[in-house]
Amino acid sequence: MNGMGVNVSLNNPYSNDKVIEACAIFGMMDLSGRRFGFRDPVKAISNMRERSNGLGAGFAIYGLYPEHKDDYALHIMYLNRNAREKTEKLLEQNFDVLKAEEIPTDPKAYVQSPPPIWRYFVQPKKSIAKNISQDDYVLENVMKINTGIRGALVISSGKNMGVFKGVGFPEDIAEYFCLDEYEGYMWICHGRFPTNTPGWWGGSQPFNILDWTVAHNGELSSYGANRRYLEMYGYYSTMYTDSEVMVYALDLLVRRHKLPLEVVAKIFAPPFWFEIDAMEPKERNFYMALRQCYGSLLMNGPFAIIAARTGEMIGLADRLKLRPLTVAIKGDLFYISSEESAIRLVAPHLDKVWKPRGGELVVGRLKTLKLLEIPQSGWEDEKLY
Repeated sequence: MNGMGVNVSLNNPYSNDKVIEACAIFGMMDLSGRRFGFRDPVKAISNMRERSNGLGAGFAIYGLYPEHKDDYALHIMYLNRNAREKTEKLLEQNFDVLKAEEIPTDPKAYVQSPPPIWRYFVQPKKSIAKNISQDDYVLENVMKINTGIRGALVISSGKNMGVFKGVGFPEDIAEYFCLDEYEGYMWICHGRFPTNTPGWWGGSQPFNILDWTVAHNGELSSYGANRRYLEMYGYYSTMYTDSEVMVYALDLLVRRHKLPLEVVAKIFAPPFWFEIDAMEPKERNFYMALRQCYGSLLMNGPFAIIAARTGEMIGLADRLKLRPLTVAIKGDLFYISSEESAIRLVAPHLDKVWKPRGGELVVGRLKTLKLLEIPQSGWEDEKLY
């Protein structure tokens, strides 16, 4: 065991210094809002088994809890005996707890040393959360738990959605959490191949905060700068994985700073300086201002992400497209995947399929019955200047 309580021999049995490989990401959304089950998402992510190694997988499901659609659903992982008692005391002090239960699991599933995971449907206590938005109040308490209670990790904290993740292959995690019993209008899936960080339950993906979820394939060399910048705004990375900063950055930029997704994409994956120097003055000044204000949230290194919030599924790859990303649509169904083969497995005859360029944002929006494509160039004068 190391200092984080992670079994090193289990996570890296051959003592390799580093293994270079790519994670698997897959997202499936019904743009009409129809809820569907686990069969196609699990079938698709399992088709990319060679992209993971059994040391992490997970799912985020939106539209999951319609009977509690206005309540915050906290999924909390407990890694030691005292963590639950301390966490529930904090929850009772700061929230009205409407329901608390251990998440049902199948003990026959092939997973490694699963910790207990509970879910709580809560509302902030109005007498305490007076001068702060409910989302900021929940965020503050999530960070209190993750940083202040040893052995407790809030892995999901949004409304009408939930994250289920752990150590295993995707199909193992789906079986363990009995995902055949759930439905949602959007599923975000991840199969992990850890490189720089340990394969453990808390470090599995997707990562979530409030309404935002991210599944990431890649490696962020900018993690240190990203993490330190986010700490200034009250976001603390506690799960020993560089991907965690992605979801916090989205919440900060979109929810708190109220920036459009088009701008956030250009913060994460901006043009190179030589490209900015060659732009017209108005455009150049805009990109220079972005780099000056948000340079610490540039996501440097190879990455491809599927991000989600209520009603939207988003795809974005780094500016050099060093990690693969494929997008497709069939009727009302919208797909994003590491590989086209995973999409074709569940939808052989597609209406449209394409591979976005580096830095090109793609967004599927609920109930629009169409796909919004934002090209790499050409939108700036119309939308931002």
